[in-house]
Amino acid sequence: MEFTLAIAQINAHVGALEKNRLAMVSAAKHARRMGAKLVLFPELALTGYPPEDLLHKPSFLRRVEQEELELRDALREIGVDAIYGVPRRNAAGTLWNAAALIEQGIESQLCIKQALPNYGVFDERRYFEPGGETHSFNYQEIPMGINICEDIWQAKGAAAQLARQGAKLIINLNASPYRVGKWQDREEIIRARVQETGLPVIYVNLVGGQDELVFDGGSFAMDHTGKLVERCRFFSEELRLMRVKWDGQNPVVWVPVHGIDNGPVRLVAPMEGGDWRAPRAHGEDVEPPMEPLHEIYTAMKIGLHDYVRKNGFQGVVLGLSGGVDSALTAAVAVDALGADKVESVMMPSAFTSGESLSDAELCAANLGIKLGNLTIGPLFELFKQTLAEEFAGLPEDVTEENLQPRIRGTLLMALSNKKGTLLLTTGNKSEMSVGYATLYGDMAGGYSVLKDLLKTTVFELCEWRNEQARKEGKPLPIPQNIIDKPPTAELRHDQKDTDSLPPYDILDTILHHYVELEEGLDEIVAAGIERAEAVRVIAMVDRNEYKRRQAPPGVRIVDRNFGKARRYPLTNGFKVR
Repeated sequence: MEFTLAIAQINAHVGALEKNRLAMVSAAKHARRMGAKLVLFPELALTGYPPEDLLHKPSFLRRVEQEELELRDALREIGVDAIYGVPRRNAAGTLWNAAALIEQGIESQLCIKQALPNYGVFDERRYFEPGGETHSFNYQEIPMGINICEDIWQAKGAAAQLARQGAKLIINLNASPYRVGKWQDREEIIRARVQETGLPVIYVNLVGGQDELVFDGGSFAMDHTGKLVERCRFFSEELRLMRVKWDGQNPVVWVPVHGIDNGPVRLVAPMEGGDWRAPRAHGEDVEPPMEPLHEIYTAMKIGLHDYVRKNGFQGVVLGLSGGVDSALTAAVAVDALGADKVESVMMPSAFTSGESLSDAELCAANLGIKLGNLTIGPLFELFKQTLAEEFAGLPEDVTEENLQPRIRGTLLMALSNKKGTLLLTTGNKSEMSVGYATLYGDMAGGYSVLKDLLKTTVFELCEWRNEQARKEGKPLPIPQNIIDKPPTAELRHDQKDTDSLPPYDILDTILHHYVELEEGLDEIVAAGIERAEAVRVIAMVDRNEYKRRQAPPGVRIVDRNFGKARRYPLTNGFKVR
């Protein structure tokens, strides 16, 4: 008893139901041509993940049902079966997060997600009702079962239920978003379920960017011993074929698939010209993981690319200051979109050094992007003159400093509006944590590429990206002087970031413990930080929640990002002591 299946690791677009259906149909056609009998799609593949409050709209749910009927008709015409994730209304009028097995265009099995995650970036209990015990079934005479994402993270849960019922294979559909270290966690969890049940698992994941989330793909198959036998690429759409065999007694095994076309397969219509890469022959080395900095950089690149593409922007614009943050943002944008889609603007003032000007010019030249120059000096003076009567008798302070980024933000937003481009903010997580950013100034924009990167990681990524350029014999995208010089906002003469903040290695240690690990003062002090310094930084973090709440979205890199995963009240009387 054996058959060939295909993992369809697709980039779904939330709410774009027709586009997602066409992507699934295209994948099914390619899979059938390559000999597949069954195609596996991710969790909520038809709607994209997470659909959020679209699930509260009856008109949306009706469209889902219509598109699903068309999908089934197409699968029947193609002559291939499929398992895919879809929201399903039940008799009580509530929703299930479901997975359907379609055989010859007819639904033969429906699996309901039992474990609904309601933590971090997940809100599934807001939308779905949990299912009861899952059931195994026979497909091509092989006993198997389906569960969905979080189900398989539970010991003695849905996987154990399937084992008790005699299943010989578990198919797990996922929309599992990226964070640093997530792929290792997934494999450890699946290996634990394999050891618990003695069953092999096929893990199917989504890929692509959705607002602050990036789905990294990396779908895989693990045999009954816990050995990884297949893995799809990370951060790219892919079809991967496997042949499943069961002798009626021993564990299900994978056997070589012969005669596969290893060239790229062109996607017919849906996902704006992406290529599907056909699988390598079974038995070649498993797709290796990326090194951590490559992984982070790729997540940022995919997140930005899909946000721009899926929202219909013509390109991006950003302020290029000659500093490290804007240089890295520009490099990511070029790698994500192409140099022709990236416009940069230098906006010097009387406090801008000649070094910053030349660094910005070299950065733009090395990246091959347009660099405009809009001096803000006359506008700054006009603002001060306009406010002179109101400010009479008051000393100059941070108010005048903040006028400068607000002028820059206004100019950049004007360019964005006029040209239909997305304005990228260039601040990092360290600055956002302590409020070292100007509301309606350098925080003005539509997407924040570095939002979840501490400053020390920004420097590491700059060095990593430059090293890739050296290996390719290309100019350094981030001139070395930008990395080496002391960081400064240049809002007053001789200003340095360390005038207001601790050195970034100390600041980031505090932020890692307080923000990312949710630890308290004692743990931070135990990490080697002076208590007074820790108290000062914690107070800065706490009082700037109102700024962060008004910041644009950005790619989630770690578990506790400033977004869905970290929700604090704006009005908060709790003080860390």
